[in-house]
Amino acid sequence: MQCGFCTPGLIVASEHLLSVNRSPTELEIREAISGNLCRCTGYGRVIAAISAAAESRTAAD
Repeated sequence: MQCGFCTPGLIVASEHLLSVNRSPTELEIREAISGNLCRCTGYGRVIAAISAAAESRTAAD
């Protein structure tokens, strides 16, 4: 369960990352979202979601 407080910032940071780097590494993802503090769930699922989004964008090309 996530409260949603950090969600807008994570979405904006993720979209920016994927707009400049279509295939980021886990380290690059972690650096891109490092300015967004999430105390509910941590970052494991967020990182997995960004990785999945990157893969689906790459597959669509």
